[in-house]
Amino acid sequence: MSVRVKGWSGRSGLAKVDLYTRGTVHLIVWVGVLGLTLLLMARPVREDGQLVLVLAASLLAIAQGVLCGRLARHAMDAYLGQGQVPRSLVPWAAAVTAATTSAVVVLAATVDLTGLLPTMLAAALTPFLTVHCLLVRNRTTALIQLVVLVVVCAMVWLTGRTADQALFAGVTVGFVNGWMAFTARASMWMLAVMWELREARDVQARLAVAEERLRFGRDLHDVMGRNLAVIALKSELAVQLARRGRPEAVDQMAEVQIIAQDSQREVRDVVRGYREADLSVELEGARGVLAAAGITCTVRSGDAELPAGIQSALGWVVREATTNVLRHGDARRCTISLRTADDTVVLVVENDGAAEAAAGTPGSGLAGLRERLSAVDGTLEAGPARGGRFRLTASVPLGQRTGQDMEEAV
Repeated sequence: MSVRVKGWSGRSGLAKVDLYTRGTVHLIVWVGVLGLTLLLMARPVREDGQLVLVLAASLLAIAQGVLCGRLARHAMDAYLGQGQVPRSLVPWAAAVTAATTSAVVVLAATVDLTGLLPTMLAAALTPFLTVHCLLVRNRTTALIQLVVLVVVCAMVWLTGRTADQALFAGVTVGFVNGWMAFTARASMWMLAVMWELREARDVQARLAVAEERLRFGRDLHDVMGRNLAVIALKSELAVQLARRGRPEAVDQMAEVQIIAQDSQREVRDVVRGYREADLSVELEGARGVLAAAGITCTVRSGDAELPAGIQSALGWVVREATTNVLRHGDARRCTISLRTADDTVVLVVENDGAAEAAAGTPGSGLAGLRERLSAVDGTLEAGPARGGRFRLTASVPLGQRTGQDMEEAV
């Protein structure tokens, strides 16, 4: 007993509902079978000596329970989209149900079952009709229930009962089987809804994981792109200096070591999810990195205080633009300007020596920047300008969101 309780308590909420619903449908099937079997053993039937017919009806009822129980399992799986029903199972279950019902009617023609006949007919039809409603639409189920009601009334009337008795038997059978079919259908519908909610939650979780992976890849690209470009540049310079026997090669490699250590720290910050790009820090960092690469960098920034969310987004733009200047083309001068006009903050990064192939090929870094800017209703434009220059322009509107909202969005 303790094992059963532990097994039930160890199930999830959906698993408990699933087991309860399936068990309810199977219980309806076997209640009909056992009810009919017990009614066949009632005193009026036993005393009239129709033992052969009673035994045949009982065996048919048990066979009906086995077939309808198996059909119930496949029908519930099919209703939930988890399987299919074997083609031969439905005709066999219907045939055995018809044979069981016919045996009850024949028995009623020879034995006085005035008080038991409606219940016996309902019990004979309940297993199949309860399960079959899961395989067809509601309109089809209603039509089948109506046809069964008419057929039952006709069969009872043919056994010598009055029209009132036949109508009462038909209404009883129709009400019992209609209610059981409604119970099974409603229970499975609720279970299907719960399964859909479970699948939707799983899909949402997978999408959240995929989005987080994209965000992490984007952050890692933004963090490591510029540093790796500087490391490659300084390493190449150190190799050239070392080949010439110049002592400055040691200084260059020392700077490479410092940048590598900083990169490790930044990667750890990205993994922890705590890193936020600071605009002022990124502007100074861009100036220093470009100067170290022999590129004259001019930074023009206003004194306006920007919300934290906008500063973070534009900080990533400065970082990615600096990486592109180092990686693509042969720049000698770079200008970074930040201004506010018409409730819009505009960041422009422009450099010379842009390579045509690089200028015409959008990279994943720019796509990542557009995603970041879209979170604060910003836009990004990048492309070649006059005189062999490359210009990147980021625009973010002010006043549409609060600083806290934009910080959470970024």
